[in-house]
Formats: sequence, C-alpha cells, structure tokens
Amino acid sequence: MMCIVSFAWKAHPKWQLVAIGNRDELHARPAESAHRWEDSDHLLAGRDSRAGGTWLGISEQGRFAVVTNLYGFGTPRPDRASRGDLLKDFLSGKGKYADIAAADYADFNPFNLITVTQGEARVHTNRPDKITKPLDHGVHGLSNGSIHQPWAKSPHLNEMLGQWIAKQSDDPVMLLDGLLDRNSYESRDPSSPVIQSDPEPENSAIFMCDPIYGTRCSTVVAIDHDGNGIFIERRFAPSGSAIGQTRLSFAWPTPG
Repeated sequence: MMCIVSFAWKAHPKWQLVAIGNRDELHARPAESAHRWEDSDHLLAGRDSRAGGTWLGISEQGRFAVVTNLYGFGTPRPDRASRGDLLKDFLSGKGKYADIAAADYADFNPFNLITVTQGEARVHTNRPDKITKPLDHGVHGLSNGSIHQPWAKSPHLNEMLGQWIAKQSDDPVMLLDGLLDRNSYESRDPSSPVIQSDPEPENSAIFMCDPIYGTRCSTVVAIDHDGNGIFIERRFAPSGSAIGQTRLSFAWPTPG
C-alpha cells in the first residue's frame, strides 16, 4: 500500500492530474516495479508479487487509482480480500471489483482510496463507515489516518505540491525530491491515538528510512489536459539509497 499521497485535481494550467506519494512496506516483501501489464496492456502499475494486486496504477481507458492503509481500527484480518485486488479489478476493468461503485467495501481491511473514472475524481474509505464522495478541484492528501483527520505529515506534502503548482512549474520530475523529506512531523492533536503495533508511527516522516520497514518507492503521475501522461517510479534500498528508476508514457482518451 501507499502510505502518503498528495493529489492535485484540475489545479494546474498544464496538468489535469498530478499524484505524488511514497509506498512504505517491508523490504522483504517481493514486488514488481512499475510496468505495463501483459494480461491487461492498458494498465500501468507496480505489482505485489505475493497477492497479485497493486497500490497505485493507471489505465489508458481513463482510470486512475491509489490506495493507502488506514490504521487505528485493530489488527488487519488475513481472511479479508486484498485491497490490491480492488485496484487491480477497477483498473483492468474485469473481475469481482471492476465496478467500484458496486464493490462491497466490507470485504477489505481498512483503507483510504482515490479513484478517477469518467472524468470524475472521488475519495473512498471503509472505516468507520463506507464513504465515497467527489473531490473538488485542488490539492488533496491521503495518509494512514482518517480522511477527516490526516496524519501530521500529510499537510506538509500537500503544501509542497501546492507550491509547485503556484509556481506553474511544468516538470513533475522535480516533485520526486520533495518525497525524500525525512523530517518527523508531530500530530497537531496530542490526544490522537497512535497504535503502537502499527509499523508506521503517526509522527513518521514522509520518507521512512528503516532497514526492515521503510519507503520502497516514490511515485509521480501526471496527465495533461490532452490526455498525455507520464508515470515515474524511483525505487530505494533498505539503506534509503536510490537503486533504480522507471519512466513510462501513456495516453488517456480525450473528451469527444
């Protein structure tokens, strides 16, 4: 799962969508880097080698999705469906969860989710209740906290993306450096609970450098108003050093 995402929707003069974020995970968990999937060649995403799903992806049929864990609701149940399958089915357009509006969110452990389809961006969550609602034009953030009470680091990443937009910068590659922030940000609500069993504390950094559980990759996705898109993934070793980068080009359908 991704652990922090900032998402700009129709807020930039060139780019209709800009999404940036970090995926934090056990370094020992195997995963494929971002690529065009052979079984759905319109789908671009990384892939979890164990469960088969993804944490962030693009379909050239005009869909986007990114999911984060949601902490604070107990230990995840291993018998539930993989949240990566929700994205895989939605993005590929086939499978039990292809119709995101009809998906039973009770099948999954807690999550936050942003989707784009048919020209509309929406945010979804399944704890404490199922919520799905449209996103206005602007910058929005997801973390491992509630969509109503995001973790303290989330506004800082949103601010960085907002400043990039305000400068009308047109090179999204520059945003990768902002995802390297290792500062810890204290919760604005001192009474906010931190579940000590969770691998990522609430006051963690945007970039987590840890030899066991840390930032595995940084991702930037940008799609311009003509539907031309880029997908950039930078990968990291347990030491925090960069070990590879992938850049993919794609195209969304243009409005008829």
